[in-house]
Amino acid sequence: MFTPDKIIEIFCMADDFCKGFDLEVQKHRIQTPDKKYYERSSRMSDSEIMTILVGFHFGTFRNFKHYYLFYVQKHLRGEFPNLVSYNRFVELQSKVFIPFVLFLKLICFGECTGITYVDSTCIRVCHNKRIRRNKVFKGLAE
Repeated sequence: MFTPDKIIEIFCMADDFCKGFDLEVQKHRIQTPDKKYYERSSRMSDSEIMTILVGFHFGTFRNFKHYYLFYVQKHLRGEFPNLVSYNRFVELQSKVFIPFVLFLKLICFGECTGITYVDSTCIRVCHNKRIRRNKVFKGLAE
C-alpha cells in the first residue's frame, strides 16, 4: 500500500506536531489545586494513532475496521510493535480527535497552486416523474 519510509515520514511529522501541541496545551491549561486527574496511559502514542488514521485515507479500504484488522495488524506490526486490539483503538481515537483535526488542517493540507478541479456530477434528487413536485432543492438546483 505505502512504503515504510512514508510511514516513518508521517510518524515524524505527527510526533513533532504532538509534542508542540502538548506544550501549548500545558501552557494554557487551567490548574485546579484541589483536584487530581488520572489519565490512563496507553501502549500506543498519540502520534502512532494519528499515523494509522492518516494511512487509512491513503488506502482504498472501504471501512476502517477492515483496514485495521487486515492491513495494520498483519502488515504493519514491525512499524507499530505496541498495537492494541481494534476495540481499544476505536476508544483511543476520541483521545486524539482534536490534535488529529488540527494536524490535518495545519500540516497535511497542501498549498493552492491555482488549479482547481470541480466535480460536476449530477445529483439525482428524485425520479423524473416527480421533478415538478419535489421541494428539496427548490430555488437552488434549477
